[in-house]
Amino acid sequence: MPMTDAQRREAAAALVEAELTRNWIEPITLAYEGADISDAYAIGQYVTDAKVAAGRVVKGHKVGLTSKAMRSTTGATEPDYGTLFDNWFLDEGTQVSMSTMNRPMVEIELVFVLKDELSGPSVNAIDVIRATDFIVPAVEVVDGRYSKRGKPGVVDSIADAATCGFIMVGGNPRQLNQLDIRHVAGALYKNGEIEESGTAAAVMGNPVNSVAWLARKLDEFGVRMEAGHTVLSGSFIRAHPMRAGDSFVADFGPLGQISFGIVD
Repeated sequence: MPMTDAQRREAAAALVEAELTRNWIEPITLAYEGADISDAYAIGQYVTDAKVAAGRVVKGHKVGLTSKAMRSTTGATEPDYGTLFDNWFLDEGTQVSMSTMNRPMVEIELVFVLKDELSGPSVNAIDVIRATDFIVPAVEVVDGRYSKRGKPGVVDSIADAATCGFIMVGGNPRQLNQLDIRHVAGALYKNGEIEESGTAAAVMGNPVNSVAWLARKLDEFGVRMEAGHTVLSGSFIRAHPMRAGDSFVADFGPLGQISFGIVD
């Protein structure tokens, strides 16, 4: 049975409180029997409304679980998506305290920065290319506000901003006509040892496709990606766990490197 609006608002308030206090909550799919995708998006929107009312600024959107490797680890059959806020963007090289996180894992991906609005039910790759100002490489630390894993699928993650923790972007932008984005490669190093590498083609064949998919999906809920928004397009690789004392370098070849560390 779908959630009532009162339950959706209750769940949203709990997620906001969990992020502020780090008192992690039970997953939506376990706390509310029958919660579905519509419930998840409504909860995510209530979370966004509450954060904006409290002074946070929406900086864009993300799409996740865009590769088969990532979906296979979660039991999801489709990508997830969520809103990005200003306080989730950290400077490259930041030393992040483990105490501020729950169960963090690191991914590497590309960020699209839009120069024009991107929205509508029929957005395609050409629309994405026209609307994109430039791309930059990024590290995303995925992290949730839940005390444990919920049921398979994307309901819990969509309600919780697609499990975004924080983002660091590189300072070496490229326009889409300057490269073949499918062949952009990235490698993740932890404590000096390579963990995994991949190319952007792992993201739905082309990250442009994932951004187009996201624009169409958000249109179902009346949401537009605005000029100036940042769009995380999905990881090339599986998410890798992290702990205090770890140092990471994401190497994107000609697009540069992004480094950061985890402290107590």
